[in-house]
Parts: sequence; structure tokens; C-alpha cells
Amino acid sequence: MPTYIALLRGINVSGQKKIKMADLRAHLAELPIRHIQTYIQSGNIIFEHENTDPGILERLIHDKIAEKYGYDVPVLVKTAEDLNRVLQNNPFQEESESGPKRVYFTFLASEPDEARIAKLSEVDYQPEKYVLEGKDIYFFSPSGYGRARMSNNFFENKLKVRATTRNWKTTQVLYKMAMAATKSDD
Repeated sequence: MPTYIALLRGINVSGQKKIKMADLRAHLAELPIRHIQTYIQSGNIIFEHENTDPGILERLIHDKIAEKYGYDVPVLVKTAEDLNRVLQNNPFQEESESGPKRVYFTFLASEPDEARIAKLSEVDYQPEKYVLEGKDIYFFSPSGYGRARMSNNFFENKLKVRATTRNWKTTQVLYKMAMAATKSDD
């Protein structure tokens, strides 16, 4: 059965949309989702499901959260291959090795419109820098994410696409967890 990673947007941040991961795992177990694991409190779920359409999986998880908590939480579903591609293609590889707390990945729900990409390219918040490739934004902020001007909200507002951001370490751990889950099924 395929392994997926669900990335929830905006839960357990500044006291907003509180969801305990143990409760979330129990609620998701009501769905035809198997081998559910979570990583930290920011909404990272590794699971197995027989369906291979991420959009269907996103809707299943979104609807269960809305049912149980009353929250409208954007959900993006990725595969281990998606995370591996982002980690391998990271244009800030050197920064990842010397300062992993300064490299982030923003995952977009869809590819943004060319006109919006052009508008985004006009913004310069040096020393922050980003690279947009398809539905992935590679982002480097030497001052850290808490002080970044190019936050998740910034990219969502400029590109008009739902997004969620993870740091380098979290992305790497999620990839390793998904690969371990896949290997345990062999």
C-alpha cells in the first residue's frame, strides 16, 4: 500500500486551531487510512492508503478534521518521492549543511499563474532568497523564519495558491519516516 505524507496548514500555531496529535491519529484511524504516524505538533502525518490520488486523500483528511474539530485546515498530500526530489534539488544545499535552521520548503497546492510568478519576481527582500520550481518554493532566510518577510502568508498572498512550509530538518525527517514505513511493508 502506498505511503503518503499529509502536511496540515496552520494548526497548533500561536494557540490557534489546537489539535492533539494522539487525538488526530485516533480520528484518522476512522478513515480507511493505515499505519498512521505523526511528527511534531505542527501537523505532519505519515500514513498508508490504497488510493493514489492526492486530491482525494487531501479531501478525506480535511473533511475529518472539519467534522471532529470544526476547523477548515488546508491539507497537502505528498509522496516520499516528492520530498526526496525537494531535498535533492535544494538550491540552498550549502546553506542546508551549514545552517539547516535557515532553509525552508514551501509546498504549493498547485502551480501558480505566470503573471503572479512575474509579480513575485519583482520583490527583493535580500538577504532572503527563494527559488520557485513548479509547486515547490525553496527558501533561505539567514535571519530565521520568525523574522522572514517572505513567510508562508507572503507566498500565498502573492501567488494566490494555498501553501504550507516546512523547514529542512522536518522535511528530511518526514522523508526518512515515509521511507521506513514503506520498507516495513515489504
